[in-house]
Amino acid sequence: MTPPKTAVPPRTPGVSQTDVVVQSIRQMIIEGRLRPGDRLPVEKDLAAAFGVSRNPLREGVRALSMMGVLETRQGDGTYVTNLDPSMLLVPMGFVVDLHDGRGTIHLHAVRRILETEAAAVAALHIGAAALDAAAELLRHNEAELAREEPNHETVIENDIAFHRIVAEASNNPVLAALIDALGGRTMRDRLRRSISQPGADETSHREHLAILAALTAHQPDRARTHMSAHLFTVEDYLLERSTTNPATSEPGTK
Repeated sequence: MTPPKTAVPPRTPGVSQTDVVVQSIRQMIIEGRLRPGDRLPVEKDLAAAFGVSRNPLREGVRALSMMGVLETRQGDGTYVTNLDPSMLLVPMGFVVDLHDGRGTIHLHAVRRILETEAAAVAALHIGAAALDAAAELLRHNEAELAREEPNHETVIENDIAFHRIVAEASNNPVLAALIDALGGRTMRDRLRRSISQPGADETSHREHLAILAALTAHQPDRARTHMSAHLFTVEDYLLERSTTNPATSEPGTK
């Protein structure tokens, strides 16, 4: 590949050579000079084009690889990934993981906003295969809840899988990736509610059945309403918990 003719971002105080590499490659992708699947020029040429030494170049490439933008293949070079949203949004899940208890309510509020609209859109597009898969998950949960001592982790894992099916049925990969990043990372809060709040699993199961019925009938308004009501029950639990456990409340609140 011919070395890129790229304008190196102007050096400003506090901007490292690694930052220059990241910004330059980002700009090349945005401008279409590097496309998904393209192989980057050899290290020597790329470093010269960006006006950086090789170590910062490697650090920049490593950073972009962690973000899902680049992929280094042993003995073959470095390539631009397919830039799939589910890969690019993986770092957001890490950010979610770092949130302490004080940010939990905000995370769930964002999740509710996204999933509520995803359910409405999914009701218009969801197919028979996805409906069957969602119904099967709910049958598994119903059987699990009928046990004398249900496995709460299994119930929540099926819960997450159900929500993932709904999100994917929206036919919007960015929306689905955002929901997945938030939904999977809020598992511990849902698991805590499942264990500590009597009847929580049974309530969630009934709410899931109502959502599935709206999806099956292809009724977007009902799907939106039922999903919103379902997720508000989780937020209500978190709000109640924050008032009784100061460690999970927002700064300055009681």
